[in-house]
Amino acid sequence: MNIYVSNLSFNVQDEDLREFFAEYGEVASAKVITDKLTGKSRGFGFVEMPDDAAAQKAVAELDQATVENRTIRVVEAKPKEDKPARSFQKSNSGSFRNNRY
Repeated sequence: MNIYVSNLSFNVQDEDLREFFAEYGEVASAKVITDKLTGKSRGFGFVEMPDDAAAQKAVAELDQATVENRTIRVVEAKPKEDKPARSFQKSNSGSFRNNRY
């Protein structure tokens, strides 16, 4: 099961995230998402746990837990939806407009 964890302190690292979930079972991966330019945490991450029962228990017990004075949100991750590609056209005035709908 893939788990989404939000409202993390910007101090939380991958290994910290792994430790939060390890007491519930095997953690296949734990990743805090970082900004591509600065390398700083974006305040959320993902945890993968191969045992669904252990993952469900972790979600139930860690959702709304307080970590570093912040109430974290823990839910099953939803698959990323494909967004329609943006299409831009040059208008008669010479500027670009977004034809996204």
